Amino acid sequence: MPQPVILLMGPTATGKTALALELAERIGGEIVSVDSALVYRGMDIGTAKPSAAERARVAHHLIDIREPEETWSAADFAEHAQRLIGAIHGRGHVPLLVGGTMLYFRALIAGLDAMPAVDPAIRSELRARLPEVGAAALHAELRSVDPVSAERIHPNDPQRILRALEVYRSTGRALSAFQTGQRRGLPDHWRCLALLPEDRARLRERIAQRFDAMMAAGFEGELRKLMARPCLTASHASQRAVGYRQGWLWLSGEIGYEVFRERAITATRQLAKRQLTWLRGMGGFERIRAEGAGVEDLLLRLPSGVWRS
Repeated sequence: MPQPVILLMGPTATGKTALALELAERIGGEIVSVDSALVYRGMDIGTAKPSAAERARVAHHLIDIREPEETWSAADFAEHAQRLIGAIHGRGHVPLLVGGTMLYFRALIAGLDAMPAVDPAIRSELRARLPEVGAAALHAELRSVDPVSAERIHPNDPQRILRALEVYRSTGRALSAFQTGQRRGLPDHWRCLALLPEDRARLRERIAQRFDAMMAAGFEGELRKLMARPCLTASHASQRAVGYRQGWLWLSGEIGYEVFRERAITATRQLAKRQLTWLRGMGGFERIRAEGAGVEDLLLRLPSGVWRS
């Protein structure tokens, strides 16, 4: 019988962490983080990283494995996650992949198009230009050479803008030319569960409350430590995470605290909206009402003969 894999996905601030811990304990699972920010060391409060006590309850993976100056991609995630799934099965446990980075879920489930090699000199040149001219100017440049990719990529998404320009400058071909759209399907023994909020107003409120709780827990100090690192800049991928990007502006004196708070909360709400849009496009999951959801709601979706004793 194929060994099971459980995917628990959903937008930010829907209670995935607490449910995943309880579910993992009930089914003998190990948690694999599907979050593009939790991989970075020193980014604990602003990412709502599981605490040491929570990580002691259940084995966690893909947390604190990169320095903030280092890179981490969807392809990196898919490669590591596949290896972890096999290792967890080898220990007789159930892999429980939990998070809200929907691109990573898609990379694992459906695969990624093969991308060409990029000239390192071109990459360095473009990354040096980003803080000088800004993401909007680079997005306009992308639109002139690859309008299809520019339409897909938000003007405030510098990482993807840079990637598309790197490909074009290195190959002379648009990034969209390499994206075939051919995808794998979901394996039969994988079960996808999605926590989806029905009360959007309540989710917006939870996001604001969580930001204030992060500030009370010492998020400012965390930001200052990151900014003090000699090789870390606001343009690094890790520091473009919501909250951190706005925090650099605040502590650099470009905006005041109230503007920082408003922008960070708004960016998180926009992230939740994008996550929901991704979920609607992915399909293949069982919907669970986030409000009041408990571990029993998850267990009901798992056939007892396969998923638990």
